[in-house]
Amino acid sequence: MLRFIKHNLTTIDGVSIFPMISLLIFVLFFALVLTRTYRMSKASVNELGAIPLEDEVEMNQTNSIENL
Repeated sequence: MLRFIKHNLTTIDGVSIFPMISLLIFVLFFALVLTRTYRMSKASVNELGAIPLEDEVEMNQTNSIENL
């Protein structure tokens, strides 16, 4: 199966650009995520970090208050 795919890919002109484009997209996305997390305020980091520890009742009360 791999031989079949490899043979078909070698017959396409310019196919070698796709791995480079994929790597560039990955690096740009990783840099964007890293920059965004570095610039986050300490308060929002603490708030997001406490989400898994909250009870479901507290989350429902917070959401209902925010929706008013």
